[in-house]
Amino acid sequence: MIKALDLRYLKHFFHYASAYKKSAAIGLAMLPLSIATNLLFPWFIIKVIDNHLAVGVYQGLYQLIGLLVLVLIMNYIADAFYSYYLRMVGQNAVFDMRSALFARILKLPRSYFDKTPTGVTLSRLTGDLEAIGESFVLGMLGLVKDSINTVALIIMMAFIDWQLTLLVVLVFPPVLYLTNFVRKRLRAMYQITRSSLAKGTGFLQEALLGVKTVQLYRAEQQVEAEFLRYTDEFKNAQLKTNTYDAALFSIITGVTSITIGLIIWYGSGKVLQDALTLGVLIAFINTLEKVFVPLRDFTSQIASIQRSFAAFDHIEELFIEPLAEQDRVLYSIDEVHDKLQRFESLEFKNVSFRYKPGGPLVLNNVSFSLRQGNQLALVGTTGSGKSTVMRLIAKVYQDYDGSILLNGLELAQIPTDQVTPLFSLMQQDVFLFEQSIGFNIALGKEGVGPEQIKQAAQYVYADDFISAQPGGYDLQLSSNGGNLSAGQTQLISFARAVAQGGQVMMLDEATSSVDSVTESLIQKAISRLFKAKTVIAIAHRLSTIRDSDQILVLHQGQIVERGNHDQLIAQQGVYANLLNEIEVTDGEANLA
Repeated sequence: MIKALDLRYLKHFFHYASAYKKSAAIGLAMLPLSIATNLLFPWFIIKVIDNHLAVGVYQGLYQLIGLLVLVLIMNYIADAFYSYYLRMVGQNAVFDMRSALFARILKLPRSYFDKTPTGVTLSRLTGDLEAIGESFVLGMLGLVKDSINTVALIIMMAFIDWQLTLLVVLVFPPVLYLTNFVRKRLRAMYQITRSSLAKGTGFLQEALLGVKTVQLYRAEQQVEAEFLRYTDEFKNAQLKTNTYDAALFSIITGVTSITIGLIIWYGSGKVLQDALTLGVLIAFINTLEKVFVPLRDFTSQIASIQRSFAAFDHIEELFIEPLAEQDRVLYSIDEVHDKLQRFESLEFKNVSFRYKPGGPLVLNNVSFSLRQGNQLALVGTTGSGKSTVMRLIAKVYQDYDGSILLNGLELAQIPTDQVTPLFSLMQQDVFLFEQSIGFNIALGKEGVGPEQIKQAAQYVYADDFISAQPGGYDLQLSSNGGNLSAGQTQLISFARAVAQGGQVMMLDEATSSVDSVTESLIQKAISRLFKAKTVIAIAHRLSTIRDSDQILVLHQGQIVERGNHDQLIAQQGVYANLLNEIEVTDGEANLA
């Protein structure tokens, strides 16, 4: 009934559960006691009825009933300990799995997040893991205990009366076949429900993040209709699973009732013929009910386990998703540690890149070099490949053709954690945590304390507005800095880039979408950076790039011109044409 794939999931789960062997041992030790007390119960019934009640002998009856009550109490205690300790093991295993999964997600390549909606990943970390915690743990615990109990009870029934037991065993094959038939369909339906739930969660997150845009363009009905499409898919699949589950439960309940009726009919005849005692018949029926209760529970247990396996199918995708660099890294940390203590040079040699195999070339045979203390500017129209160059340097993508050398070492073969300390990136799209301003600047980096945070803010002229806030650097920001202006969030992002201490500053549209006052402050900070650090800048603003040592003009993924500002103006080529087509905003040149 369980496939090899399911066994792999079980092995994966028990890998995490093995850390709690002591608790598991205590719980499992209760299982034999639970089974033994279950088996003693029908024996006591036979003794009470046949040896006392049926023959009117009351001597020793109360002692026997007292022992029967004691057995019941011991059974309840054993079941409670079994359930408590093994559930604790299961929940701790799920907790450890969530921690390991989250740690692994943080190490996934940034390209994974480009192609996977955040809501889908969130659904796997929450909903899918909860399905394992609630369904897999409880279902598996019940299934193991009930299966062993059932086998033991059937053996007990055979000792009580083998002919009646044979009659009961005959109904098992069709029940097991039906259970396996429904199990396969439940698995397929749960796959659909988990997938549709993940998609719906992803769309819901996007809709909530973009609710202002939705309201601005009065697109509420369209967004609601799209969300309903996901929820309808989930609802229809869920209804089918409920139908299968309910049908199986009803059939097994009916089989149980019919079997018990047959046993009463057949057993009563044997009692009247003195071929069977009343105590044995009652004990047999009582034991039979205990056998069929687990059979009825099997339906819900199997449904729970199938929900868990469906959740495992989704979670496994995160566990097998290749990490950022596991395929191409060749250098060890020891080999590159001394070599990358400080930035010396960056060189692109005939680099070509496409985002998808067989897709169009985004970069085509790009070559340039950057030395320590130099300033490099990238200009060009939208889609020319400027941001792609930045992403390759930051190791967001690594499957490029050609060669990118950092201090003479192939970039794709260097561990990412050895590359990132050299670079600080300021992006156009700023993300701020719902934490203090100080936290958003330092991001918890070791060695970046209050003094370093303040220095970084002063460096980018952000200290004045931060100090004027209630609480200053301790001001708690709302979602993505919603209680600050766009310009202020940009300045905090700039201070963050400085505080991280990278020797090379990468500025991606650093002055985009800010007011003129903030832009002036950022321009002053950029001028300061151009004099003190190695800089790679993408910018529309002419003042951001005119003092660069080298300007690369990109068009359709190729470098069509290179040189400094004066040289490119003298060429009267693409760069000069871009300047001729500039839009002037507040007297400032803006490369379109």
